[in-house]
Amino acid sequence: MGARRRRRHEPEEEHENEERWMASYMDMVTVLMCMFIVLFAMSTVDQKKFAELKDSLATGFGQVKSQKVDTAEGVIVPPEKVDDKGKNTDLALAQREAADLKELRDRILAALGKDGLQNAVTMKIDQRGLTIGLVGNETFFASNRAELSVQATQVLSDIGPILAPTSYQVSVEGHADLRQPGSPYPTNWELSAGRATSVLRHLVENDGFPQGRIAAVSYGAARPLPTATGTTDQDLAANRRVDVVVLSNQPDTVRALIPQALGTGTASAG
Repeated sequence: MGARRRRRHEPEEEHENEERWMASYMDMVTVLMCMFIVLFAMSTVDQKKFAELKDSLATGFGQVKSQKVDTAEGVIVPPEKVDDKGKNTDLALAQREAADLKELRDRILAALGKDGLQNAVTMKIDQRGLTIGLVGNETFFASNRAELSVQATQVLSDIGPILAPTSYQVSVEGHADLRQPGSPYPTNWELSAGRATSVLRHLVENDGFPQGRIAAVSYGAARPLPTATGTTDQDLAANRRVDVVVLSNQPDTVRALIPQALGTGTASAG
């Protein structure tokens, strides 16, 4: 034979595929197209949502003064304790709370002053809040009685309309002197509870204080005043009392700093 025949089962030589570059090119074009689609979608920003997100981020990093946390449709940025400038720190919040309580105290004193009763109560601001003690030169409660005296009614009529519109919770805390009570009270617990309830009912029924923000507490004779621990008539009368406590609604870490925020540990008047 002039030319050697190829063996019957010998595979043919593979030819190089000169069009393979087209597949890679098409893949690249597809990727570029997807990228431009994504870029286009990102360029159509909801301006309102963007502004809300910007404000929430600014609040979170302490750049905007706000008592609330700004949100942007599900994006929540918690407030941070801010730096040495004192913005939104626990001490700054305590100073603000102390100022609010002092302003409330001053309004109550002004209302009592119009009736000449500014010295009929004691006023104290501490980590609990503002305590209004119904303890004056004349007792608010007679011995073994829970009925309000005329002076107690006058005082409550002055302070009730000021406390009712606020957002504070109020604890009405009844006390009794160390002597055992007589009928109809088996113990000082029932007696002090009756006194606290009398004050609560006056604030709710006469002054419109919301029922959901007030409660009555009985301490019996367990918590006498530090200045009235004896058995004199004056000490006994001083412990026949009710404390109306305007409770601070700040976190524990903030309330603990209220005495420091006041500068002198506590603030009292009256």
